[in-house]
Amino acid sequence: MRFVFKTSYNQDIQLFRDKVDMGWYVALAIGVLALPFLLSSYSVGETSWVFIYGICGVSLMTLVGYTGLVSLGHAAFLGIGAYAHAYFLERGVPWIGSVALAVIITTACGFVVGLPALRMSGIYLAIATLSFAVIIQEVFSRWESVTHGFAGMPVGPPVIFGVSFADAREFYYLCLFFLVIVLWVTRNLLRAPTGRAWIAIRDSEIAAQSMGVHLALYKSMAFAYSAGVMGLAGALFAHKIAYLAPDIFTILLSIQFLLLVIVGGLGSLHGAVLGAIFVALLPPAIAILRDSVPDTLADLSTSTGIGLFHIVGDALGGFFKKPGVEAGVFGLILVLVILLEPFGMYGRWLKIRLFFSTFPLYKRDSFKRQKSYMKTERLR
Repeated sequence: MRFVFKTSYNQDIQLFRDKVDMGWYVALAIGVLALPFLLSSYSVGETSWVFIYGICGVSLMTLVGYTGLVSLGHAAFLGIGAYAHAYFLERGVPWIGSVALAVIITTACGFVVGLPALRMSGIYLAIATLSFAVIIQEVFSRWESVTHGFAGMPVGPPVIFGVSFADAREFYYLCLFFLVIVLWVTRNLLRAPTGRAWIAIRDSEIAAQSMGVHLALYKSMAFAYSAGVMGLAGALFAHKIAYLAPDIFTILLSIQFLLLVIVGGLGSLHGAVLGAIFVALLPPAIAILRDSVPDTLADLSTSTGIGLFHIVGDALGGFFKKPGVEAGVFGLILVLVILLEPFGMYGRWLKIRLFFSTFPLYKRDSFKRQKSYMKTERLR
């Protein structure tokens, strides 16, 4: 097991813990950059969803995981960013200017919505953000001069300085670029006094206020930053989905974002990305199982002469072909994560890493919760 001996303040604020840690991230970057050349066009397009959902996860993780403010209205911020971006593109605004305006508008909306957070917390704040999401969805439906209502709003491929990103591989790199920028900015912001104030508010508002943290200011800043990042994701989301409609940005999408950060692991940017991988790739995985599992088991039944494989294949095929099975699988996994792994996917990875780094001296009680457990221990 490696122990880092810090001899300067710069070691405490650097992005990477040591050169070994930086080497792993460099290897990951090389793998991600080379991935489009190894996958089909369809797989590259599905991987772009991971990056878009990763930006959404970082947005909500900033609010829920680091500030302790629960929101059920982030689908509304995603919709505001998407519609604002599409609207400005229709008016001939350049792509970068359109994205910047969409982020500014969404940030302003987040600041306004964050005002009720000054007097609310917990389930009451969740209800307030849910009400905001319902109102915004009605605005999307009724404000036809801007959103085109239920007729929908087409969005073409992004064109930046005359260069089109219509190809799946080009759009992949565009989404990857913005995800890296968002992760870098958020990581630095969390190490700054602003991020430390958010974490202090999450742990204890009274203690944070006694240390001089202005609760109203920093809560509003958390909502504004989270909404701004979600607005950026909305601009990319608009291009990826290619056609905007009000019924896309529903409460179910907000719950899906909340599921993303919980399954990934609260209080961790790694968890936001891992949760995005889970949420983005589970539906296509179910679609593949829907088509391949019955046929595979039927072939096994023919080759082995065991009819049980054919029966199981028909049962699984009938299950996966039922409508709404994705929502049922999402709910089941959420319950299992809360019961079996409250730290999420990143928490499980930390346990696996500790197991191999301390083997054969690993102790099962290494992650056992004690009575003195504090929320700050969730920060990774």
